[in-house]
This record gives sequence, structure tokens and C-alpha cells, in this order.
Amino acid sequence: MPKIKVKLFANFREFTKTKELEIEGGTVRDILGILCKKFPGLENMVFKDKNLQPYINIFLNGRNILESVGLETPLKQDDEIAIFPPVSGG
Repeated sequence: MPKIKVKLFANFREFTKTKELEIEGGTVRDILGILCKKFPGLENMVFKDKNLQPYINIFLNGRNILESVGLETPLKQDDEIAIFPPVSGG
């Protein structure tokens, strides 16, 4: 399985107490599943009824996974995933 660099931002970074880690996985869903097992409670922040929360943005190598096949997007060695929670401001 490819090793993927995962970058976490804002409250995900605060929750996990890490900004970046490497995880092996074949799809974006695999990576998220491993993250949720590693950090109990994260699943409630990322998923609702096994679907990605609509306000979560996940980018693979700078492109939104929704422009591809979503959570089933296949991964290859040295890919980089960035996970962003909802952001607001004024």
C-alpha cells in the first residue's frame, strides 16, 4: 500500500495534536478510516451516517476529491491529502 502524507488543519489539528502524519492506504476512505481509529472521536467530526460531512473539504495533491471519485479516490505513493474543517470568518 502506498504511504500518504496527511495534513490536518484548524480544529482537526487541535483534536489530534498533530499537523502532519504518514499513513498507508489505498483510497481516501481507507486513510480516513485509519485516522478515525487512531483518534477516537474524530469519526463524529468527519462522517455522518458513513458519509463525509458536507462541510469537510479534502484535497488530494491540491485538488478537491469531489472533482474525482470522492472517498473512493485511489492513492499512489507520495500523494498528499489535506483535510480542512469548516472555516468561517468575517
